[in-house]
Amino acid sequence: MGLISFIKNAGEKIFKSEEKREQEKAHLILSHIKKFGFDTSKIRVTVDDSKVTLSGQVDTLENKNKIIVTAGNVEGIDAVDDRIIVTKPAPAAPPEPEKQFYTVKKGDYLSKIAKEVYGNAGKYNIIFEANRPMLKNPDLIYPGQVLVIPPLN
Repeated sequence: MGLISFIKNAGEKIFKSEEKREQEKAHLILSHIKKFGFDTSKIRVTVDDSKVTLSGQVDTLENKNKIIVTAGNVEGIDAVDDRIIVTKPAPAAPPEPEKQFYTVKKGDYLSKIAKEVYGNAGKYNIIFEANRPMLKNPDLIYPGQVLVIPPLN
C-alpha cells in the first residue's frame, strides 16, 4: 500500500477534456478498470487533480497490482494512492509475494526489461502475461507506462 508515481502526460486518453470534474474523472477511471474485466464492485475511486485514490477490496495481490497500473496508466494521472486491501486467500494457498513495478523508458522493449530484471531476455513473456489484459501485444509498450514485474517462481 502507498503512493505509486506515474507520468502525467503518458497513458491512455480517457478524459475528453481537462475540465472534467473529479467525480466524472473517478467514474471514467472506474469504467476504464472495469473494461479490462476486473471486479470493481468493492473498489472506490476518487480523484484529486492528477492523483487517484483507490480503496476497497480485491481478491488477489495480482489483481490489485493490475488495477493500480490500469488506473495510473491514464493520461492526466501522475500518482495512485493505493489503499486497496487484498482479501485473505484460502488457507491452503500460500500468500502471493509482492510484485515490483517498472516504468518504461524510451528504447525499452519487454525482452530488454526482462534481461534487466531477471537476467534473461527470454523471460519477457512473464512480464507480458502479468500485464494482460492491459497489454494486448508484447511489442506495444510506451515510455512512461508502468508495468507489473512479477517475481520468478
